Amino acid sequence: MTAYEPPGAPGAGTDPAPGAALVGYDAVVLAGGAARRLGGADKPGLRVGGRALLDRVLAACAGARSTVVVAVPRPTARPVTWAREDPPGGGPLAALAAGLAHATAEHVVVLSADLPFLAGSTVGRLLSALVASDADGVLLTDADGRDQPLVAAYRASALRRELAALTRDRGDGTGRAGLTGLPLRRLTGALRLTRVPDAVASFDCDTWDDLATARARIREHGHVLDEWISAAKDELGIDLDVDTGLLLDLARDAAHGVARPAAPLTTFLVGYAAGRAGGGPEAVAETARKAAALAGRWAEEAAAAEAPPAPLPAGKSDVAPDATPDTRPDAR
Repeated sequence: MTAYEPPGAPGAGTDPAPGAALVGYDAVVLAGGAARRLGGADKPGLRVGGRALLDRVLAACAGARSTVVVAVPRPTARPVTWAREDPPGGGPLAALAAGLAHATAEHVVVLSADLPFLAGSTVGRLLSALVASDADGVLLTDADGRDQPLVAAYRASALRRELAALTRDRGDGTGRAGLTGLPLRRLTGALRLTRVPDAVASFDCDTWDDLATARARIREHGHVLDEWISAAKDELGIDLDVDTGLLLDLARDAAHGVARPAAPLTTFLVGYAAGRAGGGPEAVAETARKAAALAGRWAEEAAAAEAPPAPLPAGKSDVAPDATPDTRPDAR
């Protein structure tokens, strides 16, 4: 487990270096391992906030040109390329080499599949720091200052150089045994690395207690709504950034100005209308504005209906003209 500090926000940490530009990158996600401290459970498939840990990590690196997952294939929320170390179970360095064989970009983000709080902003921060430096890689450190080499961005050329050197030094002539069983520090120890502290994004789920901590944290006030929206968009296959504050205000206005059940129905209708209008944040904002104005008019009418009638001017009757007695001579 990586140490965890509740006060931070998911993905919080050092800002990107000024002027550092993001470039195209590939992602390699290591999703194998025996998960011994979880009793051999399928760790990448364990759910936090209703989403598999692996899917949460894939969402964080959705901007990659290609994503390689080193593991036995399984259903995922996003399309990926599957790879397997040879021999299977050969350890993290063998898995990294297998994933790197499918990467073509010079910048590669390397991630484990058990990071519940990893965010796209963290991936961007790592890449920005790498581009702005002459280092071989940029990795996160946890709350205790420990390196987390599986939450990092590297130069692919540097990884290939050191992996090849390790294979030659320890190989059996075929390259198969060169990396098997070696710890990651054999690789990172030979690289020039920059470190970025981030106690939240580096939190990983190695034990059942870690998993319980992650599940509890996303339900804390200040996190639960963002977590739910992110999970719902992933589940529904929606890749759209909208002003959630605007929609929440609309739901509030509909609930107060019309009736409580109007809130979810109105937001559904706004989404449907925005879809018919071509989708996109602008369409959502415009349809939400119209619905909010309508809810406001309903609220005004309701307030007017509940207000006491204004007093009549002196000498005026409160009887409507058409309600006065008929005084015509032939009226009976």
